[in-house]
Amino acid sequence: MEKLFSLFYQSSGISIDSRTIQKDSLFIAIKGDRFNGNLYAEKAIQAGAKFAIVEDQSISNEINIFWVENSLLYLQKLANFHRLKFNIPIIGITGSNGKTSTKELINAVLSQKYYVLCTKGNLNNHLGVPLTLLQLNDKHELAIIEMGANKPGDIKELTEIAEPNFGIITNIGKAHLEGFINFEGVLNTKLELFDFISYTKGGFIVNADDEILNNATKDYSRRMLYSTNKNSAVQGKLEGLTPFVELSYTTENYESPSITTKMIGNYNFYNFLVAITFGQIFKVSNHEINEAISNYVPSNNRSQVLKTNNNELIIDCYNANPSSMLAALESFLILKEQNKIAILGDMLELGEESKEEHQKILAYCSNNKIEFITIGPIFQCLNKEGFNSIEDYLEFHSKNKLSEKTILLKGSRGIALENLIAYL
Repeated sequence: MEKLFSLFYQSSGISIDSRTIQKDSLFIAIKGDRFNGNLYAEKAIQAGAKFAIVEDQSISNEINIFWVENSLLYLQKLANFHRLKFNIPIIGITGSNGKTSTKELINAVLSQKYYVLCTKGNLNNHLGVPLTLLQLNDKHELAIIEMGANKPGDIKELTEIAEPNFGIITNIGKAHLEGFINFEGVLNTKLELFDFISYTKGGFIVNADDEILNNATKDYSRRMLYSTNKNSAVQGKLEGLTPFVELSYTTENYESPSITTKMIGNYNFYNFLVAITFGQIFKVSNHEINEAISNYVPSNNRSQVLKTNNNELIIDCYNANPSSMLAALESFLILKEQNKIAILGDMLELGEESKEEHQKILAYCSNNKIEFITIGPIFQCLNKEGFNSIEDYLEFHSKNKLSEKTILLKGSRGIALENLIAYL
């Protein structure tokens, strides 16, 4: 296998998409449910790839197209082989909510002092993790690897590829329940990161305010705590919402001033504490930590505030599950702004619990007198005044425009509520 690994080091980079081939790169033909990269290997060579890895022996020539039994496994083993060439800290991050925002905040803090490789976007699966690791080079001093899961065993697989020596689980919630069956399935899968870290005696960062995670890791000596509790290494205090998060924190030798961030939602408070904790671990100065968290600007429809000609939008519609939806509504509820309305999209991939979880969200809105509009077929089955699709709502909106409102946009990726922004 190492002979085939050497092809990567003779190439300019790696690609699994024949449409984006760079000159002299290594093309790995991945076969999925809806595509077959083997069909495009020769095209990739013609487009400038130096080598191709395929599963189809009939197109292998052992000159520039090489056969392997499983190209995905080759990619993953290559990534692990490459990762082990670098004796640097690797931070693994997983959780039901806040993975990407937390990852970006950690990156913002650690980049003040180090040259960091960080997962781009949400490339956090069986393809994204190895592709990220294969970007490691001699300049990198540290890496932050986001890990997502849709079923039991996913995190275990990703930890065996990335072999992180530090870990953080942001929280445990009801996400992707179709693949996990129940909450316990989600919990046990996320804890696969802790299992790896504890087995290899790495460092684990834990929210002591999270009873489930605190109890699950309480016997591990190499953990560092963050919370609102004075017994933690990093003690945070939520100072206010304007609607931006304002916070302060205390460590053994430092007490910060109140810091105003550029992120909304009290649910982001703990994400900031994670970044601060990693800053402490890697000896980033307090001044640089404060600069990083106060200047970080969110993107990709996560925790953003946008003022249009007609309304103020709170955009948090990159994705949603029951716990993140409830957190967004709780934060929205305590905002002092008048004339608030929530536009809520369906929460997808909840399996048998879908109806019940959507009912809970509607009940929360009604009980707390939150004005709301729902979009998506799941919500519409429960809320007859809702809309089946974005298009249906826009037809209604054309004659009933929202004006001078503070509007929360929250829904799953598949609903694509960001398509409303231009009309609000």
